[in-house]
Amino acid sequence: MEQEVDEEEEQPSSSSSSSSQSQSNVTPTSDRKDSLSAELSSPEDILFVDKQTIEKLTNGLISHYLPDLQNSKGALQELTQNQGILLDTLDQEITKFKECNSLLDINSLFTEAKVYHNKLVSIRKEMMMLHEKTTKLKKRALKLQQQRQKEALEKEQQREKELERERLLIAKPAKRT
Repeated sequence: MEQEVDEEEEQPSSSSSSSSQSQSNVTPTSDRKDSLSAELSSPEDILFVDKQTIEKLTNGLISHYLPDLQNSKGALQELTQNQGILLDTLDQEITKFKECNSLLDINSLFTEAKVYHNKLVSIRKEMMMLHEKTTKLKKRALKLQQQRQKEALEKEQQREKELERERLLIAKPAKRT
């Protein structure tokens, strides 16, 4: 096996990528496959693979999977960034809904205030109307009182006149002279 590995190392490297070199090292021909499987039957045989081959295989494996992994990493970073943006947008929308709810509460308060204002205006009108009526009633009561006093005074004067008249009409005894 050492001879085969040495032979593979001695082959001139072409301008192709390291993955194709590692694949040429990994894929033996059919007659070499049989001899390798017979020779590599024990774990001790595996240890004799030289470090350059292992390095080429590792580089080939990395070069094969690294672009996909980097693309996946970029896609995951983009997804994470988009999720952050979506979370921020969602927070903003939640804030807007809360503001809308508070605006609805404010609108209901304004509506309620308008109702109470209308009630206050109607009570004020009623109070003004009652004040006018009481003023008119006081004036009327004063006029009636003055009229009754006048009538009572006239009756008193009439009675005094009648008493005076009766007194004058009462016969006076004549004086004896």
